[in-house]
Amino acid sequence: MIPGESSGSAIILRLLRVSLHVGFAVLLLVATARVLVSGPGLTGWLSLALALLLATVYVIGTVLEKRHSTDTNRFDPRPYAVWWLGAVSVLWLVLIWSSADFVWLAFPLFFLQLHILPRRVALPVIAASTVLVVVALWFHNRGTAGPALELPMALGPVFGAAFAVITGLAYRALYLEAENQRLAAEELRRTRGELARSQHDAGTLTERARLAREIHDTLAQGFSSIVLMGRSAEKALDDGDTATARERLRTMQETASANLAEARNFVRGLQSPALEQMSLAGSLRRLCEKTEAEAAARGAGFRCRFDLEGTPVELSNPYSTTLLRAAQASLANVWVHAKASTAVVTLSFMGTEVAMDIYDDGVGFRPAPEGSGGSPQRKDGSGYGLRSLRERVTALAGTLDIESAPGEGTVVAIRLPLVESAAAAGKPANGERA
Repeated sequence: MIPGESSGSAIILRLLRVSLHVGFAVLLLVATARVLVSGPGLTGWLSLALALLLATVYVIGTVLEKRHSTDTNRFDPRPYAVWWLGAVSVLWLVLIWSSADFVWLAFPLFFLQLHILPRRVALPVIAASTVLVVVALWFHNRGTAGPALELPMALGPVFGAAFAVITGLAYRALYLEAENQRLAAEELRRTRGELARSQHDAGTLTERARLAREIHDTLAQGFSSIVLMGRSAEKALDDGDTATARERLRTMQETASANLAEARNFVRGLQSPALEQMSLAGSLRRLCEKTEAEAAARGAGFRCRFDLEGTPVELSNPYSTTLLRAAQASLANVWVHAKASTAVVTLSFMGTEVAMDIYDDGVGFRPAPEGSGGSPQRKDGSGYGLRSLRERVTALAGTLDIESAPGEGTVVAIRLPLVESAAAAGKPANGERA
């Protein structure tokens, strides 16, 4: 029973192990056969019974060890390996005093002793076993072996023990190397599994953050507008102003249709419907007009202007979508929280970068530290917009700056590198064809 080996990957170890067991079985069988052929008396039948018992104990130990090596959930015989080796050794000692034919079982036993026992214990045990073999050979051949045979009877077991020790040490080194490789392979598999789980969790969190940004910047803003328009329509109906109520309902229908289109494209992972129908500049101009119309529908005197500076270049979808979402979120914050009368959206193409500034003359606020996202999280779940916007811009190697103070309005400034955008779009940064 060789404890601890479970790698099953080193062919040479398997060959040595099989050779050990086969050698033990062959030597035991030959010795038993010689005892029977020599005309067994009482001692012979006793030797046969002990040989069968030795074979049974040996097979039980090796089978249990093999079953555990293939399935670690089965009984683990390793804690009892020393006791098993002791039982095998005791039976062998009795057999060698009954017949000299059993002394040659010492050689496979040397390998077992060297593998199961600590080296500092195994070497003295092997030396003692060698002495017992020499003594047993002398005992059984006394009076029949002349001086010419006495020296070989002593040297043979000694050389055999030395060879067994050298071979056993080599086997032990190979075994330890295979065991280390097995442990390293298990560690690698465990690390790969943990890495795969970490990547899955990271991907899940990234996708969750992306969904939160998209929902906040599109659907949530649209639903907020619908709610406000609904309240305004209800008030108009209460006042008997059916024309105004009808206009509010029409605005609600348009907003709901736009939200539906955004939701469908959002599910398919496409760009904003507004960007499919017109350029980024056109979409921003249309957004300003829509925001101004919705404010007017609520009876607010709010003006929103769009300015374009520089020569526009074609931007990749992530860049166009980020800038449009930034404008949508910022303008939504303006007419919901800022109590502003004017807002200006400026899109600037400045050689190596594209910039967008959203200014309003509202009540302003005190920006939170940059590490917190730039705006406080409110109890109603709002306040997520600026943090979401900062994550979008940072993902594109851009910068987001917020300048505001109570009573002094707000400026949201975004800068994105055109080189990165051109690389993402697969086109030159100057907008010319490659």
